[in-house]
Amino acid sequence: MRSIGRRVLSILPLCLLAIAATVAGKPTGQMVDSGSFGIYVNGQRVATERFSVQQTSTGSMVDAQLLEEGASEKASQSSSMQLTAQGELVRYEWHEISPEKTDLELVPNDQFLIEKVTVKPGDKPIEQPFLLPSSTVVLDNNFFVHRELLAWRYLVQNCKHNSGKFECVSGPISFGVVVPQDRASMRVSLEPVGKEKIRVAGKERELARFDLKFEQTSWALWLDDQDHFKIVKIAVASDKTEVVRD
Repeated sequence: MRSIGRRVLSILPLCLLAIAATVAGKPTGQMVDSGSFGIYVNGQRVATERFSVQQTSTGSMVDAQLLEEGASEKASQSSSMQLTAQGELVRYEWHEISPEKTDLELVPNDQFLIEKVTVKPGDKPIEQPFLLPSSTVVLDNNFFVHRELLAWRYLVQNCKHNSGKFECVSGPISFGVVVPQDRASMRVSLEPVGKEKIRVAGKERELARFDLKFEQTSWALWLDDQDHFKIVKIAVASDKTEVVRD
């Protein structure tokens, strides 16, 4: 087991809530996480993602909006994901608001996930089935809050308290995911590295690091184990990209 820091016993119910599990005594409409991420390439802010994760009477809703910075014709996208009380997908929608008008939806149907893409308003939707269960993780492009949900799922399934420490199994854990905008599915792995001291917004912080790997690409995720394991920073060295919570 790998220790990633002490936490109170409430962390597991909160993680479950965040991936749409039922938490007794929690009122409908409770906000689990909300805020914004700044997206930086080569040190320059290029976009902002605003997001919210909210409990509902039947599960949870995860909403996000992406807005490009600085461009004369700013790109804008939005997404909405509805999950059951067991964390399974009910519906996912993605909308490109500008410069194009493209719509996408992903819904479960028996043993499949069915994706429908409308490239232009009035066009007939392009349909693509995936032989995947509704428990498959949605990791769409540009919406980094989806990585937070994946980390929370990892914590719920692979971590526990032991003698006052919050410990996770050693080694990477594999997850099946779907990337709707790419119309693709893949396997990814997530592995706890331990506590690291890094600088965030000019201040040194000690955070829990996880490595997310897929298709020969590696992302570093830093989560705040003193604040319900919310993502504080993501680094993609190969793309010279950083994502930082505002």
